[in-house]
Amino acid sequence: MIDAPGSITAVDGEYATVRMDESGCGRCHEEGGCGGNNIGKMFCSTPRTFRVLNPGQAAVGEQVHVTIADGAVRYGATRAYGLPLLALFVGALGGNALAGEPGAIIGAFGCLLAAWFLLRRTQLRAAQEKRFEPSIRT
Repeated sequence: MIDAPGSITAVDGEYATVRMDESGCGRCHEEGGCGGNNIGKMFCSTPRTFRVLNPGQAAVGEQVHVTIADGAVRYGATRAYGLPLLALFVGALGGNALAGEPGAIIGAFGCLLAAWFLLRRTQLRAAQEKRFEPSIRT
């Protein structure tokens, strides 16, 4: 599990709004850390808030850890970056084989558009799956 510290700013039923002071998991200086916290500080200097599941019914003001299941980040990153990139190459190569350079341009844009629709559809489906939803560790 990946977890990051935060503090609860509001509670709404089974969900809580958590203010995250760090931009990543905080493992930047550990072996295998990606340095995402350092990059996040460059682009977002203000704390961010997220609406997450609150199974332990933590109260406003409590310091908590928000967890995300193993594989959830990889799942999202693969689809968000890999699918459009693959679609771009497939469309460009297929279009080039059929109609040369104009076909490559049209094929690349057409497949990128199709990838966008597919990505949107998988995003809506993944939003309904509880296994990818961040929650407060109890």
